[in-house]
Amino acid sequence: MASELAKPAVPQAPAARARRVAFRGLFRRHRPAALAFEDRVLLLALGTGLPGAVLSLVFAWHDDHTLKLRWTVTLFVVFFWGWLALKLRDRVVRPLQTLANLLSALREGDFSLRARPPQETDALSQVVSEVNAIGEVLREQRLGAVEAAALLHRVVEEVDVAVFAFDDSGKLRLVNRAGERLLGERGERLRGHTEEELGLADLLEGEIPPILSRTFASGPGRWEVRRSTFREGGLPHRLLVISDLSRTLREEERQAWKRLIRVLGHELNNSLAPIHSMASTLASLLTREPPPGDWKEDMERGLEVIGNRSEALIRFMAAYARLARLPPPRRAPCELSRLIQRTAVLETRLPVFVERGPEVTLEADPDQIEQLLINLIRNAVDAALLTGGGVGVGWRTNGTHVEVRVEDEGPGLSNTENLFVPFYTTKPGGTGIGLALSRQIAEAHGGTLTLENRTPEPGCEALLRLPV
Repeated sequence: MASELAKPAVPQAPAARARRVAFRGLFRRHRPAALAFEDRVLLLALGTGLPGAVLSLVFAWHDDHTLKLRWTVTLFVVFFWGWLALKLRDRVVRPLQTLANLLSALREGDFSLRARPPQETDALSQVVSEVNAIGEVLREQRLGAVEAAALLHRVVEEVDVAVFAFDDSGKLRLVNRAGERLLGERGERLRGHTEEELGLADLLEGEIPPILSRTFASGPGRWEVRRSTFREGGLPHRLLVISDLSRTLREEERQAWKRLIRVLGHELNNSLAPIHSMASTLASLLTREPPPGDWKEDMERGLEVIGNRSEALIRFMAAYARLARLPPPRRAPCELSRLIQRTAVLETRLPVFVERGPEVTLEADPDQIEQLLINLIRNAVDAALLTGGGVGVGWRTNGTHVEVRVEDEGPGLSNTENLFVPFYTTKPGGTGIGLALSRQIAEAHGGTLTLENRTPEPGCEALLRLPV
């Protein structure tokens, strides 16, 4: 029996739910619209004065007054009641409309409008003053943003670097004067074109060498290309910056050739001048008739001088070739402590004190790093032997780098400008390539090498920084 009574309830559940939904929709369609704020204020004002108005009319019509007085009082009460309600409505709504107009102007970016605050120092006056203050702050911020944007635009236009900005669809949106000169077109014609149409697609994708040799519309040259991303309006944009390095590199090459010619000329003159002089002397000796009695001894000494200067010239050229043909480092894991200990033991003229530091493993060429440390320790020992001082080596980690210090108690550096100039040396018999080769090895490993005098202690400190 229970199952039979439950059967008709199953098909009626959706119908009942549909009737409830239809009833709610019908109720919403016939529900009166909400009153506006102004109307609610007016009704509230009328409701506030309704008890007094009704009481006044009751007294006027129930007492023994003439009909004329009754209607006069009735009209006065009704008129005064309605006038006060409208006045209250206007007093509430008018400041709100003023504030709405002011906020609308701020929303649209017009920061010049101001509301006149009431004379009284009440809550409404505080609201108006705060809105005016917000408008003043926004005006100053807008003015600062406009001035900053104008300054940035001027800087971008005047900078001697080509700047290109592409939107998310690959179309050019911004280009400065240097970019116009690079591509040989006006900015109006370039904007809106894609990176493929401008021939810059390969610079925005893939690997780029540090110095790119390429020919643009402005001509061939060597360029440095940098790229980054930024967002504008919530959309990703790409920034491409192309710097012309041709003039700078040519100037650097010119200065390098001048230094090289000066050094080569100095060394060649030091060797060729005595060779030429001795050859002329020997030639005149052979032309004498009769030859002097000791001409064989003079000939032997002259040939010995020529041979010695020739060997010195050969050693100089071999040292230059070694500096110029430094191979790229063959990186492998190597423990820094073992390299320092091994190079310190190689120096037999003076004990080298080693201050142990943390265990550090480098990805470097052990042979080149060992040669670098040998040069630094050898120079430090040479300086320390002049004053009878000592030499110490230590290392420590500093962030992503390890710092190796080689200190000596020698006389210090008298001239720091030519330390890394190839073939410049102040030591008798020195080649002048040790420090230049050492710095070249350090930079090939992504590090740096500096030398400076110790203060206040005497001597010199060589600081080698290598990435860990």
